[in-house]
Amino acid sequence: MSEEIEKKENEAVEEKKEDVVEDQPKSSFREKITYQAILLGVFALAASTLLATSNESTKDAIAERMKEDLLASLEQVVPASSHTNDLLKDVITLPREDGSETTIYRGKKDGEVTALAYGVVGYGYAGAISVIMGVDKNGEILGVRVLSHAETPGLGDKVEKAKSNWVESFVGKSFANLAPDKWKVKKDGGVFDQFSGATITPRAVVTAVKKGMDFFKTNKDKLLEVKQ
Repeated sequence: MSEEIEKKENEAVEEKKEDVVEDQPKSSFREKITYQAILLGVFALAASTLLATSNESTKDAIAERMKEDLLASLEQVVPASSHTNDLLKDVITLPREDGSETTIYRGKKDGEVTALAYGVVGYGYAGAISVIMGVDKNGEILGVRVLSHAETPGLGDKVEKAKSNWVESFVGKSFANLAPDKWKVKKDGGVFDQFSGATITPRAVVTAVKKGMDFFKTNKDKLLEVKQ
């Protein structure tokens, strides 16, 4: 009888030991998960704080750089001799036919608007082509520059001033000296050159500039208006 009691006691002790062994990994696992969660939270908070601080410290510098880039683009299509004011401080917006708004930078001299600069968009072989153009108060083009595009290097990129003088062919053109139906590449019956092996890109730019000229014609009074 005593042997049976002793056996049961030993079995009870062994079961208790097993329970202790099983409880220890579970407790350790839970502690590990909690520690990792806290650690992850600390890192996330630190990263957010660092990002916010970095963004705040560089915000003014980024804004100033963007302003400088915009001014540099405007100066390429609106000669300094055509105005005496700060182009970035005389800005208006007007709606286009498609409902979008166009931002116009106006050059002034002796109290009147003498030059305008605004963006237009064409669609070439590889997508949108962003263009900025300048015109004087009579609607004569002062300059055209392609700001961005994704056209084929060595072919379509000749619309860039850095790659060729092709964009200079717009200077001096207006509806007064070039009929609206002639604002096309030569292949389409117009007066502007196309590139060998790449007609789509110059066609897109010519079309965009033509739309810019239509915009001037339609909104001329508002564009040149000077409020007293």
